[in-house]
Amino acid sequence: MIEEKIREQIIALMKREVVPAVGCTEPMAVALCVSRATEALGCRPEKITALLSANILKNAMGVGIPGTGMIGLPIAVALGALIGKSEYQLEVLKDVNPEAIEEGKQFIDEGRIDIQLKHDCCDKLYVEVLCEGGGHRSSAIIQGSHTHFVRVTRDEEVLLDEQAGSSDYDDSGDISLNLRLVYDFAMQAPLDEISFIIETRNYNLKAAQESLKGNYGHCLGKTMDRPLSHGIFGNTIFSRILSKTALATDARMGGALIPVMSNSGSGNQGICATNPVAVYAMENENTEEELIRALTLSHLTAIYIKQSLGKLSALCGCVVASIGSSCGITYLMGGDYGRICYAVKNMIANLTGMICDGAKPSCALKIASGVSTALLSAVLAMEGRHVTSAEGIIDDDVDRSIRNLTVIGADAMCATDSMVLDIMTSKG
Repeated sequence: MIEEKIREQIIALMKREVVPAVGCTEPMAVALCVSRATEALGCRPEKITALLSANILKNAMGVGIPGTGMIGLPIAVALGALIGKSEYQLEVLKDVNPEAIEEGKQFIDEGRIDIQLKHDCCDKLYVEVLCEGGGHRSSAIIQGSHTHFVRVTRDEEVLLDEQAGSSDYDDSGDISLNLRLVYDFAMQAPLDEISFIIETRNYNLKAAQESLKGNYGHCLGKTMDRPLSHGIFGNTIFSRILSKTALATDARMGGALIPVMSNSGSGNQGICATNPVAVYAMENENTEEELIRALTLSHLTAIYIKQSLGKLSALCGCVVASIGSSCGITYLMGGDYGRICYAVKNMIANLTGMICDGAKPSCALKIASGVSTALLSAVLAMEGRHVTSAEGIIDDDVDRSIRNLTVIGADAMCATDSMVLDIMTSKG
């Protein structure tokens, strides 16, 4: 049995990384930063300047803002100032209403918002907001994590300063994970200590159900559940898993005012780590305890991989989350640690290199690809088959295989990331 202190550290890490969010987390982080700067200013801003890292800018350009019917950062910035509450964290805009939206549109039309790329930014997750109004100036900076404020000022007064000379979010207090520890924790932790993870199912399957009430994004989830798709894919566990996962993503990327449970700062990752596991468990008639342990395994695997990949990267987050869901599904199929390692290796051999080109409705397509691969990898693993160290970037050691994935995503794909942003910002 894992000792109590280690269990407490892992639970604390999970509770910090698996949290509710309304809307895409990058524009929500910007809105959150605006709301904090506005609160420090003490009045409605007359001018707002947002300086953003390239990855924040990329992920916030093309995504719907919840409850507004609008896309992109300007309305998120305006609403952050007008109705945002920093105490809501990533649900900062949950009080949005039609009057605020109209006010926000006017705020934009009056030219009060200036959004810029923060040049020479050494952190991929960086948001700096400057507000002016009533003869005063305020600022707020989020860095390293979507809700981690490192500095807040009003005029010359420093209200918060946690930068401490470091450009990186300090996660040194987090426990260092490996796949064996992740698996042992998921299997051995007392059920009452990890039962909170069932909330991911409650949130994210509800998001899928709510998505049926509208036509969000590219309607991939609805399309997968229509007769034509049933004629091609069948009305199967596979098609139902894809549909329930894509439905929640469609709604989230399409700007629905629907909360989801996120993972490592991403709602899409939270959906992808949850819905395939939850739907499979329901179809396979697994017990509630088995579902709780499978969800714990899925979410904690994603958290583990993100420890070395970073919150934002050039690698699509669905790769990470679908590796987690493949682990959870393999366990629900009756797989042991060895079979779960096989599933991870199969996933890495297949999906490594999928680029992130921002948060947007078409993310549902990538998530469908990730989830399809998760199921394929799990089935193959249960047959005792896996990609070997003689092939590509796979190593005999599963943790080295994971590190090979993350070093490619965090380091080798940096040039790809720059090119993607250049393409996105230069389209006429």
